[in-house]
Amino acid sequence: MEALGRRGAKLPRIEMIRPRNVIGKNTVECMQSGILYGYAGQVDGVVDRMAAELSTDPDEVQVIATGGLAPLVLGEARSIDVHEPWLTLIGLRLVYERNTAG
Repeated sequence: MEALGRRGAKLPRIEMIRPRNVIGKNTVECMQSGILYGYAGQVDGVVDRMAAELSTDPDEVQVIATGGLAPLVLGEARSIDVHEPWLTLIGLRLVYERNTAG
């Protein structure tokens, strides 16, 4: 997103928010749509491939979204099961507890 604004000759810097429609009516909406729905498609594609490698039944694989832009992709990526914004901190707490127990 930043590279488009910096390196695109006439492209504006945009805020990453959900566009009103998939088919944008102006440059900003088109950029937002392409980024949002493009990432959602990439997530689904990678998850499909990973699930196929991990399990004989890909529906058994649970997908957890985390990160700052996860809420935007949640409603668009069909493969996401759960949103956990604190996943990294939860993991760090578990590591600490295991290393200090006993």
